[in-house]
Amino acid sequence: MSTPAERYAAFREGQAGSGPALSSFRDLYEFELDEFQLDACQALEAGDGVLVAAPTGSGKTVVGEFAVHLALEQGRKCFYTTPIKALSNQKYNDLVRRYGSGKVGLLTGDNSVNGEAPIVVMTTEVLRNMLYAGSATLAGLGYVVMDEVHYLADRFRGAVWEEVIIHLPESVRVVALSATVSNAEEFGEWLGEVRGDTTVIVDEHRPVPLWQHMLVGNRLYDLFVNEGDDTLRINPSLMRISRDESRLAQTRGRRGYSRPRGNTSSRSDVIEKLDSEGLLPAITFIFSRAGCDAAVMQCLFSGLRLTNDHERHEIRQIVDERTAHLPDEDLAVLGFLEWRDCLERGLAAHHAGMLPAFKEVVEELFTRGLVKAVFATETLALGINMPARSVVIEKLDKWNGETHADLTPGEYTQLTGRAGRRGIDIEGHAVVVWQPGMDPLSVAGLASTRTYPLRSSFQPSYNMAVNLVGQVGRERARTLLEDSFAQFQADRAVVGLARQLRKSEQALEGYAEAMTCHLGDFPEYAALRRRLSDREAEMSRQRGAARRAQAVQSLEALRPGDVIRVPGGRRAGIAVVLDPGTNGRGEGPSPLVLTIGKQVKRLAAADFPVPVEPVDKIRIPKGFNPRSPKERADLVSTVHAKLGDRDLGKPARARDHAAEDEEINRLRRELRQHPCHGCDEREDHARWAERYYKLLREAEGLRRRVEGRSHVIARTFDRVCGVLDQLGYLRGETVTEEGRRLAKLYTELDLLTAECLRSGVWDGLDPAELAACVSSLVYESRQSDDARSPKIPAGAARGALAEMIRLWGELEGVEEDHGLSFIREPDLGFAWPAFRWAKGHSLDAVLTDSDLAAGDFVRWVKQLLDLLGQLKDAAPKGSKVGDTAAKAIEAMRRGVVAYSSVA
Repeated sequence: MSTPAERYAAFREGQAGSGPALSSFRDLYEFELDEFQLDACQALEAGDGVLVAAPTGSGKTVVGEFAVHLALEQGRKCFYTTPIKALSNQKYNDLVRRYGSGKVGLLTGDNSVNGEAPIVVMTTEVLRNMLYAGSATLAGLGYVVMDEVHYLADRFRGAVWEEVIIHLPESVRVVALSATVSNAEEFGEWLGEVRGDTTVIVDEHRPVPLWQHMLVGNRLYDLFVNEGDDTLRINPSLMRISRDESRLAQTRGRRGYSRPRGNTSSRSDVIEKLDSEGLLPAITFIFSRAGCDAAVMQCLFSGLRLTNDHERHEIRQIVDERTAHLPDEDLAVLGFLEWRDCLERGLAAHHAGMLPAFKEVVEELFTRGLVKAVFATETLALGINMPARSVVIEKLDKWNGETHADLTPGEYTQLTGRAGRRGIDIEGHAVVVWQPGMDPLSVAGLASTRTYPLRSSFQPSYNMAVNLVGQVGRERARTLLEDSFAQFQADRAVVGLARQLRKSEQALEGYAEAMTCHLGDFPEYAALRRRLSDREAEMSRQRGAARRAQAVQSLEALRPGDVIRVPGGRRAGIAVVLDPGTNGRGEGPSPLVLTIGKQVKRLAAADFPVPVEPVDKIRIPKGFNPRSPKERADLVSTVHAKLGDRDLGKPARARDHAAEDEEINRLRRELRQHPCHGCDEREDHARWAERYYKLLREAEGLRRRVEGRSHVIARTFDRVCGVLDQLGYLRGETVTEEGRRLAKLYTELDLLTAECLRSGVWDGLDPAELAACVSSLVYESRQSDDARSPKIPAGAARGALAEMIRLWGELEGVEEDHGLSFIREPDLGFAWPAFRWAKGHSLDAVLTDSDLAAGDFVRWVKQLLDLLGQLKDAAPKGSKVGDTAAKAIEAMRRGVVAYSSVA
């Protein structure tokens, strides 16, 4: 099979212009398509799948829209998949405006609209579930667009993208749209292997140029300057500011002051500066929700206003229309009036803690140019259509859940990719706000590096295993999983390792020949030499440790007035002990001595490789002042008078061992008696033997690494199947009734959910109690180290939650026996809010009694509703859990939770 690069070159050489579908498609746009868009569309019309890797805002979604157009032209279906529901909703609305609501559907878990339409927008998980269920909706499917396909690197959800790519029918053409990644060719080569002919098109050109700046105080500096030779250099002014700040910080640090903050800018100052420079609208990325909210309030309290009367009137009208569905009592809880006031000033926050309806209003107002400054977390950079003229980054590190980690070049590129609106701006601007200690070199490194490799996060799950075994059997499933991008990347790594291993093995053959001796078995002789050398080295280490211990003991025995001989080094000679230096804190003795050269020095144990014994003793005058040259000279004279012309000889040596180690003597005898010991070329052979054994150790390490990477996915699948066999979900090649139930449960804790159903943990619970228990399977606290015990309902729910924890412990033990660790402990942090909401309590009461933001509450309830819906379908016959789950869904789908953003 040709490589993607070869295929693309051949395609470019043989292309014959636009086909009929592309010609009609181009008429839908008011602008001319870029070359990379035309190339991708032509490849798609020619029958290839395509991978398009291009910067944010470059227009790669045009290629996905062409797949939609092709499907309609051919009377086939097209599924348009996205990683997040908000992006699905946005794309659904875009396609409805073009093709009408009768031809477009939406499936996100929250919403099901016209699911049998020829065009269906959905989250990737929905398509994965349809593939495993063998859904009839797949009939007639011709194209699947996978927007933001680089999301397969996500360690929590990335496996879903690979499952879809592997399991789609062969007749389906895949259109993969990715941010610019450095290994697009590798990813495209894998797509070619599992999906057939795939054309890879990489375009790194930004249609709107991006300028990089740093804001220091109230002055905006270009990060790079052109000094006349077409070479970009870091702005010398920024380097000077950095050096001056560093010197000032060192000076203040020596004087006990903290870092200076004179050149930092307040958030309102930053926005006002951008406004005066004509750089609004802007998105400022702040890596915390609280920081985003605080930034808006800081701008509000500063009196900042970015809108005129007409814009304020339009904003109020849009806000009131879009929130008319929300109950008045909920709006009061959500701080609606304060939020609307900020919007009318042109200010807004955007983060996952906000109510989805509020976020959508912010997105609409910003896109219309009515909101001019948005303070957002990085979730906004995931593909939502909110381009700005400028992007502001306050810090170059963020909290990743465990520690503060530096931004990667890929993350920086993703964030700043929002700057520059195609068709509106002639250039975009990325602004880094200077902070004390910030290095322009680091900023330049982020801005100029485009290395963003795509790494697979794929691994088999329990749900995946029972679905695959049920469809194709265990062996075929094993083979399918080895088609994953994860195994593809592992195998490519193995190729390099195997090449190194082959070279090592060839070199070993040469070394083995070079060390061959005509007198006997030289490898045996070399092994004997190594044993002797290792034993002698060990004996030397032991004796050295013993000498050091004896030396320390001898120093601890010193007293003031002892005359000693410092044994070696630059401090060798006669000295008198002034202070033994034993402080009792376990730091070792460090005697203060007066040398015969009239110098006062503090010695350490390292100055005494052998024990020290006093050669004499003198009396030190009471009140002796070691700083007085006269008193030092008098004391040295006393030492001379006391010792006279006595020959002190050499310093005492540590006592030798009475007898040589018996094993060393035996090894020496064996070595001398070996036939090879008499060889004239013995040392040459020994040199080759040393290299041989060193290389042999390296080759063994390479071999272990090769074995560890080969078939790694298949071995994990075997372990997963081992767990399922032991628990009765699989019986060889057969999926049991319990296994078929597990196949319907698409959740992170799929196996624990199935075990709860099988053991009847939830039997007898009412709808609110069931909601509380099931919430622990979807919810994950944002702070894993929260030491507070969560509040949970009393009665039957409390007992059921305790039983769920016990089941988790048992499953963890089973996994450990099979070398796995997939199942996390249920998180009880959402049990009380879920219980109260299902009981009918108001939003105000539920949020007041928890630490949850409104957006988080709605998101977790929707995820809970999704799992309750799965339980309704998967519950065993005769069990009341299915009916209870349906009642819980009905009780919880109300108020802000029931609000739908789909027009």
